[in-house]
Amino acid sequence: MAVKDFIVDPATIDFNNVVADIEEIRRYNPQRFEMEQLTAIVYADPVRVACVGYKDVTENEFWVRGHMPGMPLMPGVMMLEAVAQVCCYCSHKYKLLGDSIVGFGGLEDVRFREPVVPGDRLVVMCELLKLRKPHLLVCRFQGVVNGRIVVDGRLKGIPIPLQVLAPQEQGRE
Repeated sequence: MAVKDFIVDPATIDFNNVVADIEEIRRYNPQRFEMEQLTAIVYADPVRVACVGYKDVTENEFWVRGHMPGMPLMPGVMMLEAVAQVCCYCSHKYKLLGDSIVGFGGLEDVRFREPVVPGDRLVVMCELLKLRKPHLLVCRFQGVVNGRIVVDGRLKGIPIPLQVLAPQEQGRE
């Protein structure tokens, strides 16, 4: 694949330059425990409204034992969750939809191109294509392993107001 086809050329990403570690990601994203699908954010461009994060896929993922026994493949839905979390981080950090977090509003033209397995680093890239504030954002995304696109498409994000989540969180305290 030509460099111009990548949202960010993977060869230019400095994985030692962590923009946001897991604690910083948690300031923007509500997912916890098994649903946290990011290890770090390593690129953020507020002008392009683009972000790159990654997930180090390990043998300890909750899905490894059952998907599929003897041949663990990262479920597509988990790849898309990692995508959503990078998009959510980017949207919330830059307040694209106000104080709301981004929930799935839809997916378009999603293609799974190669498997992701334990030991892989899934690099997830997103860039804003369209913003209809405060109702919708559309991002182009790519998941990359070893310089090869393994998943790509477009994600539509819709706002989930934080006050909707707050009563549920208060009940857990």
